[in-house]
Amino acid sequence: MDKLRACVRFRSFPEMMTCTEGNFGIITALLIPLLLVAAGGAVDVNRAFSEKDRLQGLLDSAMLAAAHKTTPEDRLKQAKSFLATASTEEAVDFEKRLQIAQNADGSITGNFTGSISTPFLNLIGISNYDIAVKSTAIASTGTESSGACIYVLGSKGQDVLINSGANVYSKECGVHVHSTANPAFIMNAGAKIDTPEFCVKGTKYIKNGGTLTNLATNCAVDPDPYAGKLPEPTVPSICTTSGWKDGQSITLKPGLHCETGFNGSPTITFEPGLHIIKGRMIINSNATVKAEGVTFYFADVNSEIRINGGVKFTGTAPTSGTYKGILMFENTSNAANAANKQQYIFNGSLGEVLQGIIYLPNRDVTYNSTTNQVSEISLVVNTIIMNSANWLVEPYTGNSGNSSAATGVRLLN
Repeated sequence: MDKLRACVRFRSFPEMMTCTEGNFGIITALLIPLLLVAAGGAVDVNRAFSEKDRLQGLLDSAMLAAAHKTTPEDRLKQAKSFLATASTEEAVDFEKRLQIAQNADGSITGNFTGSISTPFLNLIGISNYDIAVKSTAIASTGTESSGACIYVLGSKGQDVLINSGANVYSKECGVHVHSTANPAFIMNAGAKIDTPEFCVKGTKYIKNGGTLTNLATNCAVDPDPYAGKLPEPTVPSICTTSGWKDGQSITLKPGLHCETGFNGSPTITFEPGLHIIKGRMIINSNATVKAEGVTFYFADVNSEIRINGGVKFTGTAPTSGTYKGILMFENTSNAANAANKQQYIFNGSLGEVLQGIIYLPNRDVTYNSTTNQVSEISLVVNTIIMNSANWLVEPYTGNSGNSSAATGVRLLN
């Protein structure tokens, strides 16, 4: 008290300094606990938000997995099983922390609660931070289209690359990425993928910006819906068409087209039926392609339709017959094709309308096309690069005569 009174009535600069240093030490001692709580509390809150994001991803994936089941009991069992496998906790009391409600529209809603310890906030009596997440998923019925319409099967790393300028929009079309690599996908700034579901089997990815809606990692992806189910034709020994063709209007009959190209910028019409492509078919810029009621079959991974940009392309699958619903597919029965995957480029930059199943599991697809029309497809590829493109896509509602697509699921929230 004597020192404090002396500070009040100091008469010289040294006395003032002595008093200031003493008071600063006292104030610092008083503030240290508050500063520790403030700084440490920010760490606790950041950990809580990260844990909430993690739990949200787990619950989204659990609901997608559970929605495949038909009974409430099986759905609950499936969700518990998925969370138990994916959770990092040793023991989870699902009876208290997980509730699943069956909704009138056939969807299911899961509510999952958790908590995280807060060692810094514990200094002021807050030992835990409660977390609650919610997710709703629905499965398509037999009369609806599959929730997924883009399947990426590869798992070598960077299996989906979304570059700046890519703009993909869909109301019902989900994207299922089978990759468990690190990273499974990369998304760059300036891109937008707005689909009801972006389901990734793995957990590692790189997102450098852009907008990606309804991402679910560690997700129960649908299997390849067409593996071994599409009827492969016998490739004829004689070519129906070969070499370069001239003319402003060219019509191609069904059959085998060998190393074919078109001079100038013609209108090319493929008559309805099966068109087998062997080698490369080259279509130059500013051409117009009409392929209605057509199935394209690629005899091997080195066969393709190569479009040099600036092309209007309309392709629709047959509505009946052996190749009903199939717009494009390739030989998969030969193991050499699977061991020698090749690039395939969709490059119809003046507008592209596609309708049907496109089954290219041995292709690394690059999509550059721009269109203001909606393409209705079921696309299966090995990997995919989405470049500057305006892609409006919805699920193909038809079925091939010899295949049965898996029932799809999607998130509603």
